[in-house]
Amino acid sequence: MKIIIMGCGRVGARFASLMDEDGHEVTVLDNDTYSFRRLPASFGGTALFGNGIDEEAQKRAGIEEADIFVALTQGDNRNVMSCQIAKHIFNVPRVMCRIYDPLREEMYSVLGLETISPTKVFAQLLKEKIEKKEEKAED
Repeated sequence: MKIIIMGCGRVGARFASLMDEDGHEVTVLDNDTYSFRRLPASFGGTALFGNGIDEEAQKRAGIEEADIFVALTQGDNRNVMSCQIAKHIFNVPRVMCRIYDPLREEMYSVLGLETISPTKVFAQLLKEKIEKKEEKAED
């Protein structure tokens, strides 16, 4: 698969590395070249400087042939905008968007974006871990 990842922070770099290790064609797009230092030396994909909400930058990243576009920056607005461009202008078959704000995540999910809220995911993991600990204490 051809995967474009917007954002080379900790999650973006790790995800890019995992997908590259699995043999996918990976391009990471970030507007700060210093962030590419997070990619491992073994990374075989492409690290490309550019703003993911710019159509020309997405074209340089190969958006027109992409199977998946994933937006993983710290900014909910940037992530949503870039995903909308990928989905509605370039017709990328699968678009995934990280959105920290749970209320906005639900709204954009209803509007057709595939979304993940790390806020909700982490809160759920904490809840499950606490409940599991309480179960062991009762035994």
